[in-house]
Amino acid sequence: SEGMKVVLSVLFTIIAVPVFAAKPNIILCMADDLGWGDVGFNGNETVITPELDRMAKAGIRFERFYAAAPVCSPTRGSVLTGRHPSRYGIPTANQGHLKRDEITLAEVLRDHGYATGHFGKWHLGTLAPDYSGKKMRNPEKNYMTPGMSGFDEWFSTEYSVSTWDPYDPKNAHNGITDPRVLFFHNGRNIEDGPAEGLVGDTARMVMDKALPFIEDATRKDQPFFAVIWFHAPHLPVVGGPEFLDMYPGLDENTQHYYAVITALDRQIGRLRNALREFGVAEDTMLWFAADNGPEGNPGKKGRSQGTAEPFRGRKRSLYEGGVRVPGLLEWPEKVVAGSKTSVSSVTSDYFATVLDVLGYTLPEEKRRPYDGVSIVPVIEGNAIRRLSPIGFQGHGMATLNDNRFKLVHNPGKKRLKSDNGTAPVVEWELYDLDNDPSESKNIIGEHATIAAEMRKQLEKWQESCEASNRGEDY
Repeated sequence: SEGMKVVLSVLFTIIAVPVFAAKPNIILCMADDLGWGDVGFNGNETVITPELDRMAKAGIRFERFYAAAPVCSPTRGSVLTGRHPSRYGIPTANQGHLKRDEITLAEVLRDHGYATGHFGKWHLGTLAPDYSGKKMRNPEKNYMTPGMSGFDEWFSTEYSVSTWDPYDPKNAHNGITDPRVLFFHNGRNIEDGPAEGLVGDTARMVMDKALPFIEDATRKDQPFFAVIWFHAPHLPVVGGPEFLDMYPGLDENTQHYYAVITALDRQIGRLRNALREFGVAEDTMLWFAADNGPEGNPGKKGRSQGTAEPFRGRKRSLYEGGVRVPGLLEWPEKVVAGSKTSVSSVTSDYFATVLDVLGYTLPEEKRRPYDGVSIVPVIEGNAIRRLSPIGFQGHGMATLNDNRFKLVHNPGKKRLKSDNGTAPVVEWELYDLDNDPSESKNIIGEHATIAAEMRKQLEKWQESCEASNRGEDY
């Protein structure tokens, strides 16, 4: 296939030439555990997401946008580094931390005169050197805050908190009421949230801190980089009364799930309106995505009522439903309103894309294997295919997504043998995503040559990731 003629992006070194003259503002918004089918612009006719739907009509909608991993922490690291999380030791949620030797997008942009801010869920290290709400995490060893990763301003939680009144003990995540599991502002733990106005909708709390940061930067005529990582619709899923009332007639679990998505959507509206009010909407890259597929295995359970339909799999799976997520970019000055693309993109692409837009080349001593590529050609409407496959690994699986074909290595999957019990258990699968996006038919027997070549590429990429994780890039 055409995809076999290209090399993995592990060989890609960021060497950019100027694409756009100005320094656009950059905002990276991310929902937590939001399924492909949990938004109106992807066809859900029940959920109320008018602001995201307007954003989709005003910008470009990605029909094949991927989170770099099927769980939250690894994906978030890919956003900031442009690298697969297995390169720097974050194989899954609540393990490891963003290594100090990694080069983050915040550090690069700060060096280019940007104001940098992080707001919301962090999940890339502990926020206190002597405490973590995760009992298995060593807080001192994994101490890494947004402030240590290039962000000048930050209002963040170590991991997920309740989507409504997180300081109310009855909404405590896993029953932990220690305030250190909640918000820190520039290193200070906010112990008494209600005393500082932190009541009600958690998405609003996050946006309440992000908007003054953006306003201050625009008043100073300074470009800004804002990372806004919402907690919704991750557990604990608690909807506010106003939003629950929008879903009469539904069961309680579904009401709460949709309510927190609509609450998040409203904050996207506040953000878009503020950008227009501040006079910076035209030259602001406003991105929206999710960190992985919907919670629940093998399906909906309790208040985890998300959907990845029509795709197979959910969170923690490398089948499409675990990693293909809603993806949008609004940038009025450069993006044609109402456009869409079927070219594959991934959260690792943010890094290379932003550097490409800036026309910045990393110095020789900072170059290393990157898994993301610049998708400026996609933004400009000039790309018809991705120039390199996307590698994924984790949770007992590994896959390689080419433009058309997807190779799956799933050695731990339970399979039925033939009646006599002598047939081997097949560990490798191949799917035609163009014609079978739900991954219902394994066609590896029909395309053995393509599968063999993709397997070589996947294994070469995995070897490179192992070398990176050993510290050979630093």
